[in-house]
Amino acid sequence: MKGTCVKIAFFGECMVELSGQPLRRTFGGDTLNTALYLARLGRRRRLDISYATALGKDNISQDMLSAWQEEYIDTRLVRRLDDKLPGLYLVETEPNGERHFHYWRNDSAAKFYFAAAVTPLERAIENNEFDVLYISGISLAILAEDAKAILVTLLETHKAKGGKVVFDNNFRPQLWTAKQAQYWYQQVLPFVDIALITEDDDHKVWGEGDVTERCRELGCGEVVIKRGSLPCLVATGLQTRPETYQVAANPVQTVIDTCAAGDSFAAGYLAGRLSGESATVSAELGHQLAAIVIQHPGAIIPPEAMTEMM
Repeated sequence: MKGTCVKIAFFGECMVELSGQPLRRTFGGDTLNTALYLARLGRRRRLDISYATALGKDNISQDMLSAWQEEYIDTRLVRRLDDKLPGLYLVETEPNGERHFHYWRNDSAAKFYFAAAVTPLERAIENNEFDVLYISGISLAILAEDAKAILVTLLETHKAKGGKVVFDNNFRPQLWTAKQAQYWYQQVLPFVDIALITEDDDHKVWGEGDVTERCRELGCGEVVIKRGSLPCLVATGLQTRPETYQVAANPVQTVIDTCAAGDSFAAGYLAGRLSGESATVSAELGHQLAAIVIQHPGAIIPPEAMTEMM
């Protein structure tokens, strides 16, 4: 895709984040984190980022929307719902940087994105407005069953029109069971060009097994297995000529907060791949960004902290 402008649409949920001591209010969510970091990296790589979700019509929702627009994220796919609010989560961080999440999201606006009307994302996919559609396991998990089916149909339509699909397997057992996740991942993976797989989450859903082979059998073309501070595993050309690589993570002496480590890695990897870089160079970009992010508190770090990459 080198030399052309690539348009990427993300679908998911962004929530109000409370974290730190004393508590501070920010925002975050797996797909939004990746979208925002990719928007920052994409400014000189001709990557245009749009985000699809639902928000309320309250002041906090407006603050979130304005913040995304300041990050050069196109928000025309966002729905505003009269009677809903964004979800909320509280982060408790241990001295080693590991974090624990507490959620209030049962009635969050994003869960109702596909309810009661044809959505801006559906219209955009029908009109073939995007080159890449990105979703995660959480994107699916928050939705009612009929809305999950709508989202999978969107992937099928997008793929049929020549678009690419990226899927991150992020699994949250508070949202659904491993068996439910297995079923819907099996519906999604046949349309996926790049699967970003967190190894720990994969084990929670499937147990032990060959991640790459499972994805290949389901029709996926490229797999990146994220393994924290261990080297990531990359497999390309799964449906044609398979090649596999290991790419070492950047060492970090002081970890402040691992929140958004995997999401930022995904952004770095996609920044490379969607601008024509090799899988190994792209994984190095992912590791570089993740190493910066985990040295700062919260899901979204200040732009000046990653100036060297932008």
